[in-house]
Amino acid sequence: MTTAPTSAAIVDLRTALEFLASIPGQLISTRTPVDPVAELAGVYRHIGAGTPVAPPTRIGPAMLFESVKGYTMPVVTGVLASRQRTALLLGSTVERLPFDLLDALNHPRTPITIPNAEAPCQQVVIRPPFDLRTLIPAPTNTLLDAGPYFNMGLIRAEDPETGESDVTIHRMCLQGPDLLSVYFVPGRHIDQFRIKAEKAGRALPVSISMGLDPAIYLAACFEPPTTPLGFDELTIAGGLRRRPVELVDCLTVAAKAIARAEIVLEGEILPGERIREDVQTNTGYCMPEFPGYLGVAQQSLPVIRIKAITHRTNPILQTIIGPGEEHVNLAGIPTEASILRLVENSMPGRLVNVYCHSAGGGKYLAIMQFRKAAASDEGRQRQAALTAFAAFSELKHVILIDEDVNLFDTNDVLWAMTTRYQGDVSTMFLPGVRCHPLDPSQSPDFSPSIPAHGISCKTVFDCTVPFHLKERFRRAEFVPVDVSRFV
Repeated sequence: MTTAPTSAAIVDLRTALEFLASIPGQLISTRTPVDPVAELAGVYRHIGAGTPVAPPTRIGPAMLFESVKGYTMPVVTGVLASRQRTALLLGSTVERLPFDLLDALNHPRTPITIPNAEAPCQQVVIRPPFDLRTLIPAPTNTLLDAGPYFNMGLIRAEDPETGESDVTIHRMCLQGPDLLSVYFVPGRHIDQFRIKAEKAGRALPVSISMGLDPAIYLAACFEPPTTPLGFDELTIAGGLRRRPVELVDCLTVAAKAIARAEIVLEGEILPGERIREDVQTNTGYCMPEFPGYLGVAQQSLPVIRIKAITHRTNPILQTIIGPGEEHVNLAGIPTEASILRLVENSMPGRLVNVYCHSAGGGKYLAIMQFRKAAASDEGRQRQAALTAFAAFSELKHVILIDEDVNLFDTNDVLWAMTTRYQGDVSTMFLPGVRCHPLDPSQSPDFSPSIPAHGISCKTVFDCTVPFHLKERFRRAEFVPVDVSRFV
């Protein structure tokens, strides 16, 4: 009798897919040929992309496309496009996910470097000349995209002054046989490394690892202040798996890559070189961004020149279609852990849980479940919301709810907003605060109160019952029964 795989056996993308294949409804595959230009994303939009992709969409299984037109390499998407699936992959539960990430943050494991001969990601080595566009089936998500994108590429680099390392995920557009453009939201750590190298007139060596253990992708999405400049998020991935992440020295640049990646691109961010993101298409757009809209193509982006491609035998490209539940989980669950950490430090025992809701793409909207145990706790729930804004500067809206409301059930949250909220006394406005640049409503064109693009009015919706009125707001209590006797 064959023993079913467990999450403890996951060490890379392949073992993660084997694990999902053993659980009904978590992974499907198709051998029907699919076009990587818009069609692949269009298919998964219906299968399992989820909010905020425009309807019709839903939360569904991950999907492996075994036959991609023009390529021999399969493509998988949606690995983390379900909170339940993400919990399964980490051996956790839907409710416990941020707490388990927090535990990993508190019990880190430092990565180790293994010999090149032992690294699966270097089983095949391709040196110039090559054409990335014909070797790897990077998808074009819509017909208006600037081009094909790698959007699950984990960039790793080292600070040219201190040697400290960092990993982050950024969108990278294929701009030529060996050229990528890369977009950094201002303040991202690897961009700080790039700026330092560029000021010294030097290229910044980088590795781009694709197709990874889901724990690595989640850990990489922690942001300041939880993980300040110089903090290696791979230590959190090691904490999640209770074993260190394995790295390997690149073959052509002074960088390290994830040893069990499916594909690694070795390259350098070139000093002083820039490219217009949509130079190939002139559409004015980049790709679908996490808020659900097509992003505006950037006029001047740094350039990465790829010096070598290494990959496993029969590699699998991992991708994400932009907005949807996969981004929600990647961005949102680490943010939940960060909020829990800071609030617990400032007022222990009050914050029950946090959920970064799908409607905010995992970044803009947090639902915070708060426990008021005494009259002196009244008002602390709003202080917790302010702490959340400090924990994550890109957060725009916070909804506060009581512990008897299910924060993962939008209907229950809206019920609380309907029956425990009065707009004139239950709302806190924080105007003139910097937020995330991809929110299209953050513009003087939208509101005269906004002085510049990227400035927002952050808002707290306090849907908690005032402590002195708690008895008046008790939910109807039903007799507990054993439902299995009837169904």
